[in-house]
Amino acid sequence: MKSNVTIFLNKVLPGLLVVALAGCASVEKPTPIPLTAAVAVSVYAAGSLRGALTAIAKDHETRTGQKIALTFGASGLLRERIEKGEAAQVFASADNEHPQRLASRGGWQPSTVFARNTLCALTSDKLNATPATLLATLLRPDVRLGISTPKADPSGDYAWTLFEKVDALQPGAFATLSTKAQKLVGAANSPQPPEGRLVYAWIMDKGDVDVFLTYCTNAVAAQKEVPRLKVVQLPPELTVGAAYGMTVRQNVSPAASAFAKALLAPEGQAVLARFGFGAP
Repeated sequence: MKSNVTIFLNKVLPGLLVVALAGCASVEKPTPIPLTAAVAVSVYAAGSLRGALTAIAKDHETRTGQKIALTFGASGLLRERIEKGEAAQVFASADNEHPQRLASRGGWQPSTVFARNTLCALTSDKLNATPATLLATLLRPDVRLGISTPKADPSGDYAWTLFEKVDALQPGAFATLSTKAQKLVGAANSPQPPEGRLVYAWIMDKGDVDVFLTYCTNAVAAQKEVPRLKVVQLPPELTVGAAYGMTVRQNVSPAASAFAKALLAPEGQAVLARFGFGAP
């Protein structure tokens, strides 16, 4: 007959060890931390969206508790940073081509247009340009013209589109305008304004150029900062529209998708409209 000690070692002790180990495992197993309490959603966005997205992000944080980390810059440069490995989760561009490029390379969802804008001319108070006389004003040899950097900043690409439209009306105008246009914004080495100042208002306030072609939303904001500046709409035959595209990185947290949806929601669209953007 087996002794009580043998029975304990063979039958009772292994069971106690299993229970003890299970208890230890349950104690040591880490408790998942909710994303809302641990990690902010990283959003890279076009500089022209700064005011609108800052307001939308604030509303979203108040409503959901989810923190949003916003990074603004020229869309082309932001796309390059993402391609080099920066961990953006949402990319909101001033055009739809840069988001489409990310999506085509894999790892990002198909892009969606979420807002629209239009090109305007921000002019010095010394010019009396109107939509009807803007083209002649731009072509004047004595008028200095500023634009954003094409390829790096979609605003510069839209200015190039404008020059092409002008060339269709007046052959040779593209060469004239593209040669005289100073690329003052959007490049990696573009001068930066003092803190708290809008770059277009700062450039025009210094008198670096007489006309700057930029988004109407930027022009209106610059005029609020420097009231003497003028905002001139392009004539109908030269109107250049801007479609803002957005993409979300695949297989990220639902929180990133939720913020992207917030841009398209009625509340988000109302904020974009308040800042002068058009509906998708």
